[in-house]
Amino acid sequence: MNSPRVPSLPARAVAVLLSNGLAAALLVVPAVAAEPDEVLRLWEGRPPGFQVDAGEERDVSDADSRQVAGQSVVRLGGVSDPELHVYRPAEGAAHPTAIVICPGGGFSILAWDLEGTEVAEWLQSSGITAAVLKYRAPTRGDDPRWQAPASDAQRAVRKLRARSAAADWGIEHVGILGFSAGGQTAARVAVAGGEAYYPPQDALDREVSARVDFAVLVYPAYLLGDDGRLDPAFAADEATPPMFFAHAQDDPISCLGSLELFRAQQQAGVPSELHIYAGGGHGFGMRPTVQACSRWPARCEAWLRQGGWLPPTP
Repeated sequence: MNSPRVPSLPARAVAVLLSNGLAAALLVVPAVAAEPDEVLRLWEGRPPGFQVDAGEERDVSDADSRQVAGQSVVRLGGVSDPELHVYRPAEGAAHPTAIVICPGGGFSILAWDLEGTEVAEWLQSSGITAAVLKYRAPTRGDDPRWQAPASDAQRAVRKLRARSAAADWGIEHVGILGFSAGGQTAARVAVAGGEAYYPPQDALDREVSARVDFAVLVYPAYLLGDDGRLDPAFAADEATPPMFFAHAQDDPISCLGSLELFRAQQQAGVPSELHIYAGGGHGFGMRPTVQACSRWPARCEAWLRQGGWLPPTP
């Protein structure tokens, strides 16, 4: 049986594999991130609900900020005007699948490159239309803090479907992928089944579905209630879309959240896939390292092929 193809690296990184017996190391050299093919503003005028008042949109990282795989991370804050940054595959290489990407950041910032643009470039190289969601942040002053991001994510699904139809992209399947707080956001969109988290604003909200066909949740956060059980908001049934999970056992955001949602999917008879790695902590993105958790994109790509959202491996 053929093993899944290892996905090509994002354009912002060059990887050199150094083998030494059983050990291997990856040296990553930063490069310039690719520009999106287009940027779509999500809302006409002010978005509904919570309004972010955190000054100018900017990278809030500083010299003491944590690096990942030896590289810095763009931590985008002060996002008050949500956007969708669309990356289209090369002409002739596109498949009928699109994915909205929700970066994490604890509802305070967005890990814009680590969990956004780098992921988009991988999906784009696989023939998928990728759209990075710049949702409102910070929203910790809102109650609930997930409401505005989830609303932005549902609007993004609608916007992507409408843009695909207008441009004749041939998109037949729309999925959602999220990390950490963005993973919770993606999970909320998946379990909502198209039921909106915000009142309709225009014809787009009334006529275009916010339902997704599948979800990819990478170390999703805040899925458990205070009692340690799955939050009832994430209850699954036979209509819940298939899900792929990747989490590290030593993540301070407990991997039991992924496990319990996977269990709910299993009990509902929804085909899903769960990968819990021994190490990796939290916030590893998809940058290549010696850790096994950094190989989740290859597992995910195989799952997408098995689900029919990518063509079978030749």
